Amino acid sequence: MPEQAPILGVYLSETADLDALYGTALRRCASDVVLRHPGEISDPAKVRFAICWQPGADAFAPYPNLGLAMSVAAGVDALLAHPGLPDHVAVARVRDPHQADLMAGYAVHEVLHHERRFADMARNAAAAHWAPLAMRAPASVQVAVLGHGTMGRAVVGGLRAVGFAVRVACRSAPQDQLPGVSYLSGPDAVLRAAEGADYLVNVLPLTAETENLLDGDLFARLSPGAVLVQIGRGEHLCEADMMAALDAGQLAAATLDVFREEPLPPSHRFWQDARLRITPHVASDSLPEVVARQVIDTARALRGGQPMAYAVDRARGY
Repeated sequence: MPEQAPILGVYLSETADLDALYGTALRRCASDVVLRHPGEISDPAKVRFAICWQPGADAFAPYPNLGLAMSVAAGVDALLAHPGLPDHVAVARVRDPHQADLMAGYAVHEVLHHERRFADMARNAAAAHWAPLAMRAPASVQVAVLGHGTMGRAVVGGLRAVGFAVRVACRSAPQDQLPGVSYLSGPDAVLRAAEGADYLVNVLPLTAETENLLDGDLFARLSPGAVLVQIGRGEHLCEADMMAALDAGQLAAATLDVFREEPLPPSHRFWQDARLRITPHVASDSLPEVVARQVIDTARALRGGQPMAYAVDRARGY
């Protein structure tokens, strides 16, 4: 069987050195899928695919025969909204099974951090003050999870594993339902999930329907003094509404891992607000070996005119 001709790809990112992150794994896994930095491309017409993370405004323009843009992250909202990406170019994303576990661990950690008042205990320890704190039965604590894709399912499973009561807003009720979880679907599922919840965990993809979903009306449905864990996309959150809810006591605190502007500017007011826990978009990440294998499989499918297993539905947005 003749060896397949190499297929050429390009790294496109304004904010990350994708070769430093994934290049070693890519070269180790295959010799027929070749990736280069834009400056190393002598003939842009030979480039068939790109792997991307926050590509620049004109990043796609030099490549007339591009057939695929693949995100190294789970989200593709920025790619789908990119004004320079032609409509005929297929969009795909990495789907790392470990990424869901990392996301679940982050969400459970943050709910437990607030529920068990670990910040208060740290302050007491620093002051050499022995002060046991009251606690609630996990089953009496209501957690609302928005989203039930790969990430959402893992988050729901993790929260149930430590005993919390969970309601989840999802597009449709899954076949494999977990005991003790209420699955809500339909146009008002998000509002019903949030009603009276002590914690709100957002794991939704960003679409036209979910942008600005985390607003004052939604926060008002939560139990007074609730906590927000925001690990979806920065554009989900109405920042002014969150601050108003915090000032009114409707929200007691929030954990924010994603932001409208990343990196979050040093001058941003969030950094100085003790009610907020800020992390730098690290709720989960894709492992280099997984990224490499899925990029290679997808590039080979493109070259062979085969269905791409990691492609996304542009109409649905994920």
